[in-house]
Formats: sequence, structure tokens, C-alpha cells
Amino acid sequence: MRAATKARRWHSRCVWLVRVLLFAGLLPAIPVAPVCFAAPPGVRSIVDKHAPQINRVDLDGHRVDLKSLHGKVVLLNFWATWCAPCLIEMPAFSTWQRQYASQGLQVVGISMDDDAAPVRQLVARLNAKYPIAMGDAKLGEQYGGVMGLPLTYLIDRNGVVRMRFQGETDLKTIERQLQTLLNHR
Repeated sequence: MRAATKARRWHSRCVWLVRVLLFAGLLPAIPVAPVCFAAPPGVRSIVDKHAPQINRVDLDGHRVDLKSLHGKVVLLNFWATWCAPCLIEMPAFSTWQRQYASQGLQVVGISMDDDAAPVRQLVARLNAKYPIAMGDAKLGEQYGGVMGLPLTYLIDRNGVVRMRFQGETDLKTIERQLQTLLNHR
């Protein structure tokens, strides 16, 4: 069986499991992200490589283009409205955008939802203060496959992916790595 087929099957099982746990109200009781949030075997890593280009329109109609963010540190977050850990991270990312923008941070959200309507509602409710665009399987594949959410990349000022965080991650850990990249000129 090809690696891509295995990864898709694995991802489908994980999505099913997460939806069942969310529906049953059990996901918030899980202290650590389920094992399906770990990258599956055979997923190619893009860490220490140039970030694949993103050229999308965000929910406000503005262009999101990674090339235009050269010289900034980018926190790129793949998320979805049904992902409980994603919803916990988003307010922190908004705070960081305000706090570190003057040091060169740009947070970019990529929703992996199928429909933009619930994304717009959630973004308004959470008052997310950074660009959010809609993603798809093709964009996910460029980033090594989005096999579980949240998935966050830290990209340095030269456009090189330096860190990858999959699943529920301690926000202090992400912030420390982010500060390191911001302080490195």
C-alpha cells in the first residue's frame, strides 16, 4: 500500500475518533492530545527547508502571501473549528500577534474546515486578530500532510521552517521558541 494511501486512511480514522470524542464530550477531559495527532510514519519533514509558498485570500479579502512576509517570523497554524486544542491556542496567538508584531511576528491561520461560514463565526467570536485563510488537502500536502490538528510551524525571517508542533502543545514551549526566532537577527 502506498504511503499516501496509508496516511489518508490513518487521518480518516483520527478524524473519526476526534469527532466521536468531541460529540461524547470526552475530548476536553483528555489531558494530552490523542496519539493520532503524532505524525504518521513516512510523512516527509519540511523542518529546516524553505516553507512552501502560500498564496491565498483571507476571510477579509486580503492576500496572504508568504513571500511578502520575508523578513518576518511567521507562526503558521493549521486548525479547524471542531478542534478543541485549536480553540485554546487561538486567543494566545492573537495576544502574541499584538505583543510581538513590532518585533516582526506575523501569525497566519489556515482553517482546514470545508466551509468558511462556521470559520467566520468562530473567528468573530474569538476575536482573532491575524489573517485566516481557508486551506485544502493540496496545501496540507505541501506542508508534509496535515494529519492531525492543530499543526503549527515557526518560520524564520528567511522563510525557513524551524519548528513543527503537532497536536496539543504547551503554549509556553511555542512562545519560548518564537521568542528565540524573534531575537535572532
